Amino acid sequence: MELSGGPVGRKAGVISRIRLENFMCHSSLQSEFGDCVNFITGQNGSGKSAILTALCVAFGCRAKGTQRASSVKDFIKTGCSYASVIVEIKNHGCDAFKPETYGDLIIVERRITESTSSTILKDYKGKKVAQRKNELRELIDVENPCVIMSQDKSREFLHSGSEKEKFKFFFKATLLQQVSELLQHIKSQLDAATSVVDELESSIRPVQKELNELLDKIKNMEHIEEIDKQRQILIKKLAWSLVYDVDRQIQEQNGRLERLKDRVPACQAKIDRQLVKLEEMKDLLHKKKSEISSLMQKTSEVRRMQDELQENLSVAAREMFELQEEETREINRIGKMIKHIKWLEQQVREIHEQHIKDSQANDYEIEDQIKNLQDEVDRATSSMSRLQEKENELSEKLLMMKNTARDTIKEIEENERKHRNMLKEISELKQCQTNKVTAFGGERVLRLLQMIETNERKFKSVPIGPIGAHVTLSNGGVWSLAVETAIGRLLDAFIVTNHKDSLLLRRCAKEANYANIQIIIYDFARPRLSIPNHMLPKTGHPTVLSVLHCDNDTVINALVDMASVERLVLVEDYDTGKSVAFEQRPQNLKDIYTSDGFRMFLRGPVQTILPPNKRARAGRLCSSVGDQISRYEKEAMNVEEVIHHGKVRKRDFDAQVQKSERELQNIKRQRVDIERSVMSKRLTLLDLKNSFAAEHNTDPMSSANELQLEISKVKQEVQEKEASLQDVKTKRMNAEEKAKGLKLSHEKLRESTKEEIQAIEEAEKDLLVIEERLHSAEREKSHYERIMDEKVLSDIKEAESLSQKLHLERQENFEKASKICSEAEMESVGGCSGISSEQLSVQLKRIDQRLRHERQRFSESIDDLRATYQRKEQKILKKKQTYEAFREKLHACQKALDLRWNKFQRNATLLKRQLTWQFNSHLRKKGISGHVKVDYETRTLSVEVKMPQDASGNVVRDTRGLSGGERSFSTLCFALALHEMTEAPFRAMDEFDVFMDAVSRKISLDTLVEFAVAQGSQWIFITPHDISMVKNGDRIRKQQMAAPRG
Repeated sequence: MELSGGPVGRKAGVISRIRLENFMCHSSLQSEFGDCVNFITGQNGSGKSAILTALCVAFGCRAKGTQRASSVKDFIKTGCSYASVIVEIKNHGCDAFKPETYGDLIIVERRITESTSSTILKDYKGKKVAQRKNELRELIDVENPCVIMSQDKSREFLHSGSEKEKFKFFFKATLLQQVSELLQHIKSQLDAATSVVDELESSIRPVQKELNELLDKIKNMEHIEEIDKQRQILIKKLAWSLVYDVDRQIQEQNGRLERLKDRVPACQAKIDRQLVKLEEMKDLLHKKKSEISSLMQKTSEVRRMQDELQENLSVAAREMFELQEEETREINRIGKMIKHIKWLEQQVREIHEQHIKDSQANDYEIEDQIKNLQDEVDRATSSMSRLQEKENELSEKLLMMKNTARDTIKEIEENERKHRNMLKEISELKQCQTNKVTAFGGERVLRLLQMIETNERKFKSVPIGPIGAHVTLSNGGVWSLAVETAIGRLLDAFIVTNHKDSLLLRRCAKEANYANIQIIIYDFARPRLSIPNHMLPKTGHPTVLSVLHCDNDTVINALVDMASVERLVLVEDYDTGKSVAFEQRPQNLKDIYTSDGFRMFLRGPVQTILPPNKRARAGRLCSSVGDQISRYEKEAMNVEEVIHHGKVRKRDFDAQVQKSERELQNIKRQRVDIERSVMSKRLTLLDLKNSFAAEHNTDPMSSANELQLEISKVKQEVQEKEASLQDVKTKRMNAEEKAKGLKLSHEKLRESTKEEIQAIEEAEKDLLVIEERLHSAEREKSHYERIMDEKVLSDIKEAESLSQKLHLERQENFEKASKICSEAEMESVGGCSGISSEQLSVQLKRIDQRLRHERQRFSESIDDLRATYQRKEQKILKKKQTYEAFREKLHACQKALDLRWNKFQRNATLLKRQLTWQFNSHLRKKGISGHVKVDYETRTLSVEVKMPQDASGNVVRDTRGLSGGERSFSTLCFALALHEMTEAPFRAMDEFDVFMDAVSRKISLDTLVEFAVAQGSQWIFITPHDISMVKNGDRIRKQQMAAPRG
């Protein structure tokens, strides 16, 4: 058989080389493959199947899918830290995969470590291009058994007699399973969309019914317009009647103002009389002060002498008092010394008496007692030291346990606080999921929106808000935290068109119990602002304005004017933010916000970085609220589990602490008892030693002599103190004489100046009387001035103010009346002469009551009903058109799905026939005939084989009824039939010839080689058997693996 001919193999997807490093049993292996047929042979354990496993791993197959390991790290060779698989794939021809990116060679590198695993796709230069497994799936699906059939899959298929398993093999290999699942998914999506459209169409039926009811109401309410015309005429008359009433009040007020101005001259005359009296009193006061001043000058020298005598008298009295105290102290000291002398003499007498009474004790007995006590003290001290060491160890252990328990309590409290915050976040997110508006003010904003809807007619334009409910993020939730930090409280704000609407909105907020509402006044008619490029920050990073999406131009304009969102730049991380804010410093930049909430800005030379606000809540602008709720619930469950484990640990620590404290108390009690015993014994020992030493060293006569010397010394000190006491008495008597003389001089001086002082006192009394009269005159003047200000002038001002208000009121009423109608128009409808404004008000009230009575039958005015009818009619018409468009698209999709489903069934039938033809053609090469039955309804596949040597003509319907070689050959024929029905750039089969005899193996090998050469794709065959029977050729490459090392 000539094997060098046949079609040329494709060049795209062919494996040219594979390199293994530390993979399974290979330390380093490089194998090159031909473009057509490749045989890999070798003994068992030489690593043949490892090459096939490496191919599966390189193309993204999971470890369990290879049936060789449970984890990719198990592929690392024992004793090594990593494994590497590099596969080089040719990329020539018209079927090349992204040739402009990869070139004529694609390199797939899979690197595995103990902790990670990575896949990298490189181009022909070795440059990294991609790191995603999706592109590997686009290259080839190695999980398809027709691409790579490992030895485990071969054995599984050979030994499996289940018809359902064979059907699964066929269904997956021919890609029918993938197409069927895709069509089923599309059908389920179309069914769901159809049900949604049905629900939408049913939702507008009540609105259509409501429209019909509105039309009936409008027809019944037309007579209310006539009553309203009468009401308008009364309003015109009432408006001009109010103007005429104010004119009458102005005339009355002018007469009253003239009468008040006539009271001013009389009050001013009384004030002038009090001013004359004040001047007289001031002159008299000045004369009396001059008289007192002259008297004070005459008595100033006498007063100075009197002050000096008083000061000297105070010094002498103080000196006398100090000498008396010193005399008392000296007398007390002498008394104490005399008592001390008597006590010393008593001691001398007692020493002589005690010396006579004492007898000599037994020295040996005392020494034995001292020795026994010393031994007891030493033993007790040793026990006390051991207990002290044990107590210190337990104290340190207890302190460590308490610190650990304290840390555990802090951790539990922190986790509980975190859990409460998470539950609060979940509750708010669920509320936001139900109604997005509640994320920007809670229930109170719903109440406010209801109030706005109730008072809608009172607003010039309906307020817009909250702002956060009108904006979304164009890129999901990536910038959610940064945008909400940048805009802040503006997300909760409302926008109105003028000041009057803002006051009305604030009243509505007060009724809805919405305090501190933020209101922005902005012109709704202003078109969307167009910001030129030269006013935007010169940076490649997005701004807050660029990531916001809003259909309302007023909201965007308000955010630009109030928050400068076009100058707020968003960056991904902290380092990038610092680089842009403080190093690049682009023009028109205001602030930088990072995705995790940091704020950075530069004001002059000052660089400022503000950390994220911990109380800030992100996610209000996100569309994926459900994902956030799921994430928070999962985190809350984890935190709750951590809290439970922490409480268990805390209970264990508390039990250990209580046990250790009890042990420590027992040891402390024992140590204290021993310390008391040691102290008592030491004192007893010290007393014995002291008494023993005193008996041997005490000389009573020497002690008595020492006391006699001390008595003599104290007596001498007593004599010295008595002499000092005599000196102090002399000084005290002299001080008393001096004080008496000074006191006598002071009394004489007072008698001599008595008359001058009385004169000064009389003058001072007169001065007080004059000052009182002066103050009385001032009070009278203030009284009349107060009357002038509070009674006369204030009444005049009040009258003038009232007159001015009446003029303003007249002007305001005139303007209002002119707006309602002109004075000539009012006269044309009958005028308002002869009827007061009160009477007009009563008539207007009656008309209003009648109008309300008529309108009670209909809750809204005819204009509102007409506007509501038009608005709802336009809305329902738009919805109908939209739903009809949806229905047409769904019909088109359903028609396309039915067409594809028919094609799928037709192709499945053709593939079933093709499989039988191909299977039978391959069996004939060995003189065997067969048939494949595929039932798509029961999802079974049965293989029927008729052997030539079976004279009975029985058909074998179970391949397990054949011999090993016949079963392997029939399975091989079945696999080749599937291969002809599928396309792949390369195919690999491992141990395809197991259980075959020599004849079956020869026929199988020839069939495989002929099939591979004829098909033109790359084939890799792995077998432990001899392949010398396979003829060599240009398109056949054989590799022999080295024998395994013992």
